[in-house]
Amino acid sequence: MFWLLVVRALRLRMQRVAVVFAALTVGAAIVTAMASVYFDINAKMSQELRTFGANFYLGPGHGNSLPEATLQPIIDQAPKGLINASSPYLYGMARTELEKVVVMGVWFESLQQLVPYWQVKGDWIGVSFDDRHAMIGVKLADRLHLKTGGRVTLVDGQQRQSLVIKGVVEAGDATDNMLIVNLDLAQKWLRQPGAISNAMLSVNNDLGQVDAFAARLQRQYPDLDVRPILKVSASEGQVLDKIKGLMGLVSAVILILSSLCVNTTLMAIVGERSREFALQKALGASAGDISRQMLAETGIIALAAVIVGSLLGFILAQVLGHAVFNAAIALRAPVFPLTLVLSLLVAAVAAIVPVRRALHVEPALVLKGE
Repeated sequence: MFWLLVVRALRLRMQRVAVVFAALTVGAAIVTAMASVYFDINAKMSQELRTFGANFYLGPGHGNSLPEATLQPIIDQAPKGLINASSPYLYGMARTELEKVVVMGVWFESLQQLVPYWQVKGDWIGVSFDDRHAMIGVKLADRLHLKTGGRVTLVDGQQRQSLVIKGVVEAGDATDNMLIVNLDLAQKWLRQPGAISNAMLSVNNDLGQVDAFAARLQRQYPDLDVRPILKVSASEGQVLDKIKGLMGLVSAVILILSSLCVNTTLMAIVGERSREFALQKALGASAGDISRQMLAETGIIALAAVIVGSLLGFILAQVLGHAVFNAAIALRAPVFPLTLVLSLLVAAVAAIVPVRRALHVEPALVLKGE
């Protein structure tokens, strides 16, 4: 009899039920979309902010250089997946056939990940052992009248090293005046075998790992200058916090509006069913029976809304993911339980006042028509 009453109540008031269902579906969809983005945004935003370049610096605590051999153990001992890219840098003066230039030695294979903001005319050099090609800063290229495909020759007494320019770099900093070669060639030409000036790393910071990694390295290598590049690493946390806060605010507002809509509709339903509740009370139904009946009706609508809203919300999350990050949003385990709990909570809160009103129906007054 209980479930017969519940099903009959839902079937006979489909318009009101549809309004409640729509309000809860919108709330569930927004919560699902926001939660999906929330739980996946760390990885997506960290990936986006890598376009800022390297976010970690390693340098000598004293002097102008440190052994290259110091860098490799740091990279090898780092947790798997923590370091995305790394390269040592060596700076020095060398002479070309026309003038002295600043030479920068690097690992070419990592360079594009560390400085993705460089504007390169021509091509990047893809392998670190390439000693036949070089890249050149745009200002230095103008002074030497060089373009991609041109040649620059390093001169040291009787020694000469001819390099083909593969790419012209516009970085907007001192790099625009440098000749960029592979590290081994720079060490040989600058007579600094096994030495580097510093190293730059791109470290994952989706969970704030940069500061912890810096602290651990500083304890392990007290003679090194170890520090995050704050403009990059701090930006990740600040941007993530603001976006997450905005998503939480949007979700809260939508849930409040959904709750008000459900509450208003349930109040109207209770008003229409006052004679029904009065008759049930007259036949011996207790307050608990009526409460369970209304909560069961609301719960059924809420569960249906959660299923439909979750599907719509996940589709909305993909739209947001492709619009903002140009990538799909992964479905994380906590999303559906969170949507279910919040939707049922909203439905329960919205039903409190209508249930109380139904419980206060006076059978004698209502059935007499007063």
